[in-house]
Amino acid sequence: MTTSIVRATCPHDCPDTCALLVTVEDGVATQVRGDPDHPTTAGVLCTKVSRYTERTYHADRLLHPMKRVGRKGEGRFERISWDEALDTIAARLKDVAARDAEAIVPYSYAGTMGLVQGESMAARFFNKLGASLLDRTICASAGAAGYKYTVGARIGTDVEQFQNAKLILIWGGNPIASNLHFWMRAQEAKRRGAKLIAIDPYRSLTAEKCHQHIALLPGTDAALALGMMHVLIRDNLVDEDYIARHTLGYEALKERAAEWTPQRTADTCGISVAEVEQLARDYGSLASQGEPVAIRVNYGLQRVRGGGMAVRNIACLPALVGAWRYAAGGVQLSASDTFPKNGAALQRPDLLGKPVRTINMSTIGDALLQEASPEFGPKIEALIVYNSNPVAVAPESPKVAQGFAREDLFTVVLEHFQTDTADYADILLPATTQLEHTDIHATYGHLYMMANNPAIAPLGEAKPNTEVFRLLAQRMGFDDPCFRESDDELAAQAFNSKDARAIHFDWDSLKRKGWQKLNAADAPFAQGGFATPSGKCEFYSERMKADGLDPLPTYIPPYESRVSNPELAKRYPLAMISPPARNFLNSTFVNVQSLRDTEGEPHLDMHPIDAAQRGIDDGNQVRIFNDRGSFVAKARVTDKAREGLVVGLSIWWRKFAADGKNANEVTSQRLTDMGNAPTFYDVLVQVQKV
Repeated sequence: MTTSIVRATCPHDCPDTCALLVTVEDGVATQVRGDPDHPTTAGVLCTKVSRYTERTYHADRLLHPMKRVGRKGEGRFERISWDEALDTIAARLKDVAARDAEAIVPYSYAGTMGLVQGESMAARFFNKLGASLLDRTICASAGAAGYKYTVGARIGTDVEQFQNAKLILIWGGNPIASNLHFWMRAQEAKRRGAKLIAIDPYRSLTAEKCHQHIALLPGTDAALALGMMHVLIRDNLVDEDYIARHTLGYEALKERAAEWTPQRTADTCGISVAEVEQLARDYGSLASQGEPVAIRVNYGLQRVRGGGMAVRNIACLPALVGAWRYAAGGVQLSASDTFPKNGAALQRPDLLGKPVRTINMSTIGDALLQEASPEFGPKIEALIVYNSNPVAVAPESPKVAQGFAREDLFTVVLEHFQTDTADYADILLPATTQLEHTDIHATYGHLYMMANNPAIAPLGEAKPNTEVFRLLAQRMGFDDPCFRESDDELAAQAFNSKDARAIHFDWDSLKRKGWQKLNAADAPFAQGGFATPSGKCEFYSERMKADGLDPLPTYIPPYESRVSNPELAKRYPLAMISPPARNFLNSTFVNVQSLRDTEGEPHLDMHPIDAAQRGIDDGNQVRIFNDRGSFVAKARVTDKAREGLVVGLSIWWRKFAADGKNANEVTSQRLTDMGNAPTFYDVLVQVQKV
């Protein structure tokens, strides 16, 4: 028996981006474990990725190209050759492009976070073709916009410093389920005496293990941050020296924060005045004593109408108290912009001959149903889906499914499994998993460049995304040399080695070691140097004013709440959020039987008072509905959900639900205040016993 250990990287949409060691015996991957030497992974994997071989060798893996033989959505296919598949795709794309290439739309997101198998050869292909661009907004763009207006770039506290903090606010996230290696650091900080406070409408697994849980109403995080500012300024718990040196607009901020008394904040957020006061004092008092205070803000809170502003307001807090002075202070939303990624080299936007329209992935339901018009452009005639499962994950899924069901829409899907989206494909292509191809990764939760080496040969006839788009480029007659570059050649271009942060980047050495840390400051803004136009943390932002936004922190109420929309709330009185289930990652892993068995079935958590008012007992099947649609789940009556809130842990494949639907039946295609992002958690529903 021949045994080897291959260095790899977890590809999934998670800030941890774990370093993997894959055991291969006679060409078969037998085990995937965390690299004990990688400082953030520390030998620990989540339950999902520790079972990665179960996913790779799953009996339902797509192993051959197929074409549809039934109606769209039925999922009936027959096997064809790669030549037939590629020839068919190329012929259809040529036909559409001859009329208007913008009628062709790519649809992809973070099924892999790899820079090679994500948007490299694929982006080159669509740029050369002249297809519509895709605005990839579905996860993080609202919070990213708010953060960048304030701090300038997605740069923040290094996760390896959090164990040294004396207070950690875990705001809008459940890291036990979605950021395990940050949680390990937070637990170490707790053992060293730090206080952990969870701010979340739902008492998640994480909130249960913190010292305090503040269960505010969905969509009111921006108001809570303003209330904290009020108390910090009122009680002189701010760092006047840091403010004077490294911030812009403090006097105007003082006036705005003065409006947000603890009483107004408490009323808006649905919490007590004492919680507002104590939270601000905990944060400001420790900071004023020279202790590091840190915030881990996650993307849950930005999935509402005012989500971008909410992240902006929170991002002001560390500068207000001088928390950035310390390596273990500050805030982390994302580390993405710490990496000097060479996107232009990978994606070649210069291949795009003329300006083209952009389609927002978060409104794909409306876009697919839109007729041609001068404002919209041509009707979408062809859709190529890779690294995504939009029929399950995009908001307002009844419209998404209706759009995918169009007989005049030519749809190609690259996939590992026959997902909800794959059921609508005209041509279905088998993609390789992370164990079968080369890739390179930046991360958004730590500061290591990561390499992925293929551990095994592709199963069946599966091909990497890059190879599929190379072969399509050949058939389309694209003769630019960039379409012949190998995956290794692509990976070697991923980072700008002339940038001081990656001056030591070399793809060959990175492949051998598996990971290498950036040259980044321990405390990125200790001496200011923010990436804003002023070089300061901008409490007042001229860019926001120019973009038609309030230049100061403010509160933007939800589209759908009892306060902001009382007429709607008479019919649909319950707010609903749908955060990630622990055993799934977005819609990935839902088809892995052991993980689905652990998760059980679709559930809806609801407060005992709300359940009693509707005659609902624990374990009853319930229907959750609004004007957009409905779905069925099993009720779990629990005070983990605050009164007036229901929680449907997600995202289930529709085909694995009893009624063939999931939580996105009731979500909206309305967009956030900035970043053009979806409002998944800005939803009112009614619930009734089935």
